[in-house]
Amino acid sequence: MISLPSIAILGAGSMGGAVLHGVVRSGRAAGITVTNRTRAKAAALAELDGVDSIALEDDPEGNARAAASADVVLIGVKPAMVPDLLAEIAPHLRAGAIVVSLAAGVTIATFERILGADAVVLRSMPNTPALVGAAVTGLAAGTNADAAAVATVTAIFETVGTVLEVAEDRIDALSTISGSGPAYVFLLIENLTTAAIGKGFDRDEARTMAEQTFIGAAALLAASGEEPAELRRRVTSPKGTTERAIAVLQDAHLDDVFERATDAALARAKELAAGG
Repeated sequence: MISLPSIAILGAGSMGGAVLHGVVRSGRAAGITVTNRTRAKAAALAELDGVDSIALEDDPEGNARAAASADVVLIGVKPAMVPDLLAEIAPHLRAGAIVVSLAAGVTIATFERILGADAVVLRSMPNTPALVGAAVTGLAAGTNADAAAVATVTAIFETVGTVLEVAEDRIDALSTISGSGPAYVFLLIENLTTAAIGKGFDRDEARTMAEQTFIGAAALLAASGEEPAELRRRVTSPKGTTERAIAVLQDAHLDDVFERATDAALARAKELAAGG
């Protein structure tokens, strides 16, 4: 297991907070400093073992102080706030510090332009299952991020799940699959729940059937090592009920639906990156 260096998380909201909890659970960081705007949020995180939690309303220079304390600095504020934050912390970063973006749509070029030509930058795209340690995180290396920097940041995000290293021009495409993907799964569960209610089950029964079926199927997939198509075939007995249902779903051309859905998400990601 790689020991983790000192880490600062500037803007430990939902995603930054998820990474924070993963790192704390790992017990491998040399030190962790986090910032939040409010006293209440900072107080909640201060209860975590080994965490120095700063409330910016009490310490307006807290971001600069946190950045100066760490070898790896995660930027977790909203995308619109990133440029001002980078300009604020740039003079305080340690030599060789690794700066990691958690902000959707903000390019590595933006980070490098504000932080300087020598900045070591990586861009990440985690998804919400990070909250339960089951994330998929896309990771793209900037100009000066060498193999050691990538390995360090990979180790940090592996505390909340699986990491895929990709070129930056694939980050937006990745976001349409793993980033938005939990919403697709939740939508399918919603619809299966509704179908169960339509067949006479009450809401609690319907939720149990739909949710636990997805959870169980995912666990079986993970444990078996088989391809999803093979597991589907094993459930689908010839001339049985499942075969009839699958035929209806295939007639709906789900492959095309998912292609169009992810294309739409990718188009919107490009619009957002262009400031649209």
